[in-house]
Amino acid sequence: MDLEKSPQSAPPVMPARPRDVAPEGCLAVAIRIPVRIVAFVLIVPVRMVWDALVVCGRLLNDTLLRPLGRALMWVLAPVGRALVWLLDGVATVIAWLFTGLGYALKWLFKLLFVWPWVGLWRYVAVPVGRALAWLGYALLVVPARRLYERLLTPLGHGIVWTLRGLAAAFAWLWRVSVLTPANWLYRALLTPTGHGIAWAARGLWASVVWVSRGLWAGVVWVARGLWAGITWVGGGLWAAVTWVGRGLWAVVGWLGTVVGTLLRWTLVVPVVALWRWVLAPIGRGIAVVAREIGEALGHAWRVAGYVSLAVGRFLGRLFRWIFVEPVRWVYRSVFTPMGHFVRDVFWKPAAEAARSVGRVTRQALASALQTARQTRADIRRALFGAPREPEPVPLSGPRGEPEPVRLVKPGGPLWSAPEPSRGERTGADTRTLGSSTTALTKD
Repeated sequence: MDLEKSPQSAPPVMPARPRDVAPEGCLAVAIRIPVRIVAFVLIVPVRMVWDALVVCGRLLNDTLLRPLGRALMWVLAPVGRALVWLLDGVATVIAWLFTGLGYALKWLFKLLFVWPWVGLWRYVAVPVGRALAWLGYALLVVPARRLYERLLTPLGHGIVWTLRGLAAAFAWLWRVSVLTPANWLYRALLTPTGHGIAWAARGLWASVVWVSRGLWAGVVWVARGLWAGITWVGGGLWAAVTWVGRGLWAVVGWLGTVVGTLLRWTLVVPVVALWRWVLAPIGRGIAVVAREIGEALGHAWRVAGYVSLAVGRFLGRLFRWIFVEPVRWVYRSVFTPMGHFVRDVFWKPAAEAARSVGRVTRQALASALQTARQTRADIRRALFGAPREPEPVPLSGPRGEPEPVRLVKPGGPLWSAPEPSRGERTGADTRTLGSSTTALTKD
């Protein structure tokens, strides 16, 4: 009896759920299992039929359809051209229909979206803009032009005339008070003493400074008055322009607010509400159902493929056990020994006898040909006589065998020409031009 405690097996560790996978809702969990069961029940027969059709189709394609297609290609080519022409015509008609539909949709789009905005621009925005432009012209440009023509231009002319008079007065005073006395002093009192000239010059300079200061004070007073008048007029004009601009901006802002509010409540709010409360929930539900149905169909199709593969292998093995193995056993156990018996008993003796008959026949034919050749030679000799023997040509002296030519390589041993082969005939039995080579004179 084992008193030791057996170590408890650790509980199986569940694989951690990936964090990036979003939690599934109750709708997906409630739809998944029934849909997969129904899809599996419906897909298994379809997949088995599909695999059977695929096998049959491949068999038909390899054994019947491909050769038949190649044979009928020259027949079906004109039919195909006619079908292409017909399909081209149908495609042209469909293109015309779609073109007309496109024109209709374009006209409807312009009617619903383009022409209202064009009418709003043409009959509302453009007249309002022209009215605002006329109002700005009447309130700003015309008063400014009249102010320039009626007030600023005469005032400027008066200022210029005044400045010219002052310049003439300054010039006359300078001429009367400075140049004339100086000329008189130069002509009449050229030899006064220096003290008298200095005293006269100091008194004259004091008088000139006093007069100049008085004139400058008058000019400054006049200029200050003119500048105060111009500033007052400009301030009034700027206040008027600012008031008119603020009014126009308020009108434009009010029109923009009204148009924006109208567009928002007529277009944006209905579309957003329709998308948020109707289309988005329906789309999510349809997406969940479609996703689950697609996954269930894919899973069922794969499982049905495994089932169909198993069934196909079982049927193939059953066909092999029922038909192929018996046929193979009959071939190996019956037909092969029978074939060997027929080959060893009948075919080999028959082939050997046939070869012997052929050999004897060839020998008989060869002897017959040799006899015919001898008979023909005898007849030719009896009719034309024996052939002439070739006469030898006398030579001036005995001709000896030529000595072999020895060649010397640079820095190497002597090398002689090769001797004639022993298999060649070099005696009197060799054929010469004088021997008979024709069929009529052959011995």
